[in-house]
Amino acid sequence: MSRDEKLTMGKKIKKSEKYRKFYERQRELHRLIKENGSDILHSVNFKNSKNFVQHGTMSVHSHSRNVAKYSLIISRKLGIQCNQEDLVRGALLHDYFLYDWHDKKRENYNPLHGFYHPGIALKNAEKEYKLTPRQKDIIGKHMWPLTVVPPKCREAWIVSMADKYCSLMETIRLHKGHNRRQNRRRK
Repeated sequence: MSRDEKLTMGKKIKKSEKYRKFYERQRELHRLIKENGSDILHSVNFKNSKNFVQHGTMSVHSHSRNVAKYSLIISRKLGIQCNQEDLVRGALLHDYFLYDWHDKKRENYNPLHGFYHPGIALKNAEKEYKLTPRQKDIIGKHMWPLTVVPPKCREAWIVSMADKYCSLMETIRLHKGHNRRQNRRRK
């Protein structure tokens, strides 16, 4: 085997190792989300959030799962100790408003959705789940500074950061949407 062939093979091995580690990290994040939010993920209302567009072509369902994933990543990367269960559950429920906020014909339409949906999401989540004070803080204050009162716990700050990051990536279309119904309509 020539020197160039050995170098090429070495690069391929390094690249495959990099992908393997990335895949393992993704699997671990998905496992943690499933472990801490299985009841939410399997609920009818959460599944129905696949039908509502959040940003760009991203569904509320996919957006909420992404926020949970990136919340875990941020807490790990920054070395912030937090309650993982509250972090994941609050992230999954942070946009639990259960309607298409783009639909101007909808009853109770409000053009200031960004200001009001945290309270609506919190009310909806409280109807279906027993929430901890941290989870309530996450859901109710994830839109800070629009919510005026800042988050109290580190979990809420993390979800707020993850939500803003995911929203930006979805809006400028770097996170591709998973809303098949909406995508079909545009074609």
